[in-house]
Amino acid sequence: MLQFLLKKSKSKGEIKLKRIKIDRSKCIGCLTCVSACLVSHDSADSRNRVVLSSDFKFSPIFCRNCDLPECVYTCMSGAMRKDSETGYVTYDKNKCASCYMCIMACPYGTLKEDKATKKEIMKCNMCSHDPNGPQCVAKCPMAAITLEEVK
Repeated sequence: MLQFLLKKSKSKGEIKLKRIKIDRSKCIGCLTCVSACLVSHDSADSRNRVVLSSDFKFSPIFCRNCDLPECVYTCMSGAMRKDSETGYVTYDKNKCASCYMCIMACPYGTLKEDKATKKEIMKCNMCSHDPNGPQCVAKCPMAAITLEEVK
């Protein structure tokens, strides 16, 4: 399912992870990435956002799939976990206790309550349901959002 984001190195047999990279100097604040997220997930709320920084520059905000994710460490039910094979932080709504500790623990403020259900978390899943990959990347007209291979 995430084959577009993962690539196995032929020489070492290791998996190369791709993460979303943001070039803030290219972002014009058009919110196309937010709209693409809404459409991709058929949702009333997006899993990403664009904020205006203190120096008046637009800054897209996405889940960073942290190496040491605070959301995972504070999740008492095991709904948030770091996938050891892909390196992505995943969310299992069936295990979620709706305590929102993950939301409070995220240092980047990327997690939020799903306003439709009032008991689930909204988290970027890299559009794992879409064979074309993350739609925010695909639809960004300025190429401010790209996928970068992480070693």
